[in-house]
Amino acid sequence: MRKNATPQEKKLWYRFLKFQKLHFYRQKPLDRFIVDFYCPKLKLVIELDGGHHLDEYQKGYDEERSEVLGSYGLQVIRFTNYQIDFEFNFVCTKITKLLQYPL
Repeated sequence: MRKNATPQEKKLWYRFLKFQKLHFYRQKPLDRFIVDFYCPKLKLVIELDGGHHLDEYQKGYDEERSEVLGSYGLQVIRFTNYQIDFEFNFVCTKITKLLQYPL
């Protein structure tokens, strides 16, 4: 588990997720992974991907990770750091829709 959140994780937490009615955990251990954010009521995992997630090895690892988490009935949604930095309203709108109308 990381001790320090990334700037993008801090932004999403302190400007949006912290104020939701449904409870979210930060840096939550699930199976053999630590996810960025987790809402147990909706079984929703939110992952933020930095530039290293563009690497082919990392893409494969992320896909495997999402498949394992999905096998537990969890929905995994991913956003890039770019989206948090420059498309924050879009990110918040997408998460809000999932909170209102979960899959």
